[in-house]
Amino acid sequence: MKTRCDIAQLFLRLSLGIGFLLPVLDRFGLLGQPGEKGINWGKWENFVGYTNVLLPYVNAAVANFMGAAATAAEIIFAIALIIGFKTRLASLGSFLLTLIFALSMFFFVGKNAPFASSVFTVSAASLLLSCVPVYKWGIDDSNT
Repeated sequence: MKTRCDIAQLFLRLSLGIGFLLPVLDRFGLLGQPGEKGINWGKWENFVGYTNVLLPYVNAAVANFMGAAATAAEIIFAIALIIGFKTRLASLGSFLLTLIFALSMFFFVGKNAPFASSVFTVSAASLLLSCVPVYKWGIDDSNT
């Protein structure tokens, strides 16, 4: 029987997963060039520059590494959430990643920045997803 919770967790998994993939595509320039409408970075260098803004206490090489690590985590979380594999672990990981991102934005960009970009909301949604008792329509679903 399909319940509202089943549908809600699927919608949340897909929304979070796609929400992680699109910025990754943006930072590799696959969605458009820098300066185009709807493009935040358009190339890796712009993303690393923003990473350095969020981590002003590290040098450019460390910021580049941290940007690459965050990107790898986003790709892993996105795929896991979309296909419903290790959903609880992926949602907890995405909660921690986005919480760190939101706090960095709050302290180093401005108090409004993580709220204007809904980063705290994404973090909270990831945490809420980790509390769902059963994940339907994915690899974690033993009935599929």
